[in-house]
Amino acid sequence: MPDTRDDARPAQDGSDLRADCGNCFGLCCVALPFAASADFAVDKPAGRPCANLRTDFSCGIHDRLRERGFPGCTVYDCFGAGQKVSQVTFGGRSWREARDTARQMSDVFPVMRQLHELLRYLTEALALPAARPLHNELRGLLDGIEALTRRDAAGLLTVDVPAHRGRVGELLARTSELVRATAKPGRRKNRRGADLFGARLAGADLRGADLRGSCLIAADLSGADLRLADLLGADFRDADLSGADLTGSIFLTQPQLHQAKGDPRTTLPHGLERPAHWSDEHHPTGERGGGHPG
Repeated sequence: MPDTRDDARPAQDGSDLRADCGNCFGLCCVALPFAASADFAVDKPAGRPCANLRTDFSCGIHDRLRERGFPGCTVYDCFGAGQKVSQVTFGGRSWREARDTARQMSDVFPVMRQLHELLRYLTEALALPAARPLHNELRGLLDGIEALTRRDAAGLLTVDVPAHRGRVGELLARTSELVRATAKPGRRKNRRGADLFGARLAGADLRGADLRGSCLIAADLSGADLRLADLLGADFRDADLSGADLTGSIFLTQPQLHQAKGDPRTTLPHGLERPAHWSDEHHPTGERGGGHPG
């Protein structure tokens, strides 16, 4: 049902920014295109419902996505945009009930998803004690973007998402500096945007490192110390995080973890879950991540 809270801000526990598929009209299975590849078994254009989407908007192969050739679905996260569009923007009327809005709903969903991603990062930044000097600016940006998500469909389609992403990215970079400054001297390595494809970093001391936007595809990070590292947008496809310590790392998302390989010894930041496919043995994923601010 529509959100009627007096306080329009995201819930402090981040629940508003986690996908609630039970209150979504399967928008990621309709609005988004995918091409036959290692990630998806078939081609599907934007706006066409996936053949696996049931009439109740659930996925018919949800518990067998990897086995059926859809590992790309397992790493996708709408950050709560699906239920916002379904229940707030369109007032709980599905694209099946109001077919005249189907195209508009598909157009709005990607915009909302990007805005919710920004809200997710800002919410995390506000929870970081080291970022207290920036809390007023962070709160201002969060409130402004939350207000955008409350626009009607036509208003959402006019939002300049890149401009907002740029402003959020700049503020998150300043947040990162404050957080990583709490690491011990000499441990704040700047590897921002670095090409570390297949790098041998087993046991590496990367505490407080800036790894924002770095390419860590197939990198060996087993046993690495990634505490207090900035991992915003880092590409962890097939990276080995077995036994790595990610305690206190910032701006790491669940999709990034789903792209990687890990084991029971991998230590995760608060609020993130160990992927179901992680075990004592490694299982390559080959999935791709999304965009990120700044």
